[in-house]
Amino acid sequence: MVYALGFVLFALGITISIALHECGHMWTAQATGMKVRRYFIGFGPKVFSFRRGETEYGLKALPLGGFCDIAGMTALDELEPEEVDRAMYRQETWKRMVVMSGGIAMNFLLGYILVVILAIGWGLPRFDQPPATQLGNMSCVPQQNPDGSTQPCSGAGPAQRAGLQRGDIVKSVNDVKVTTWKDFTSETQKQSGPFTYTIERDGKTLTVPVTPEQVMRYVDGVGREVGAVGVGSDFYGPVKHNVLGAIPAAGSFTGDMFVRTFQSLAQLPQKVTALWSAVTGGERDPETPVSVYGASKIGGETAERGLWGVFILVLASLNFFLGAFNILPLLPLDGGHMAVVLYEKIRNTIRGWKGLAPGGPVDYLKLLPLTYVAVVIGGAYMVLTLVADIVNPIKLF
Repeated sequence: MVYALGFVLFALGITISIALHECGHMWTAQATGMKVRRYFIGFGPKVFSFRRGETEYGLKALPLGGFCDIAGMTALDELEPEEVDRAMYRQETWKRMVVMSGGIAMNFLLGYILVVILAIGWGLPRFDQPPATQLGNMSCVPQQNPDGSTQPCSGAGPAQRAGLQRGDIVKSVNDVKVTTWKDFTSETQKQSGPFTYTIERDGKTLTVPVTPEQVMRYVDGVGREVGAVGVGSDFYGPVKHNVLGAIPAAGSFTGDMFVRTFQSLAQLPQKVTALWSAVTGGERDPETPVSVYGASKIGGETAERGLWGVFILVLASLNFFLGAFNILPLLPLDGGHMAVVLYEKIRNTIRGWKGLAPGGPVDYLKLLPLTYVAVVIGGAYMVLTLVADIVNPIKLF
């Protein structure tokens, strides 16, 4: 039940994020004197609508996005006589840029607000995490039950008895180099008798002999006996802030998120291979993108475990990604329309230097082939991501 609630709440959060994105366009258009004909959440058949002023507001049956219909977004739009002077394509460059960037700004603002809430309620995660194979807390080694729960245990575990310490960085397991915690775990579980860890401690390289304990571990209900030493990875916990401290802390955190978001955006093309591998039976790379369904599934899993801070962080990250994605200079994205506006401005400026009159609006019909290519490629990528989320979802836990 909690999983279902988290799933629905996250999907609702995505819907609200998209709705506010469109509000960013609508409010800036209205503030700059343009006419907003319609503002709808969803697509498909109309569920209901009402009119306030000159704008029709409503809800459609498929909550898969939304739209804001501004009169004269392009010169191709049909206009009523009273709409001509207020048509968007006839407005000054700065007004058009403000309107087209309004949705992007709204996503960034919403992401920032979520980060402020996270900072106050649960704390901001730290990006300066220790090396992947740095050892953390140590304990005895519990046996695992088939349902995933563990049996009680007491006393020191093999890692403690061997003299390992929190902060030790493991470089190799029995002379096999490891660079990730997954590598460390995999190599450790292979050991059935005494073996050695090569570690780095205080700038020195040491070799530490360890004798593992054999325990049962279950994956998808299938159990196998593995070696274990009773140690977890090191982790720097989140930092909480008061209300006043949260505002600048969230700003700094948001800046780091911007950098990471644009880095992830740049890596999207090369993730196609990883997504295809996941669809065809390979291991799912946790760094691959997720669909709305996949993100909602993660929201449900975090809610089920009471990790509402992670829930909010994922939703904030999604808003940053939506904002960054829409900056791309591709039609029909906001960034594509902004690129057209800037082109017209630069072209007309150059024409002015030459003593020529401003040129006419860009002919969007000539841009349709490029738009179709972007839509087809983007649609195929979304379908691939959705299939990967269904057949081989990312597992956080």
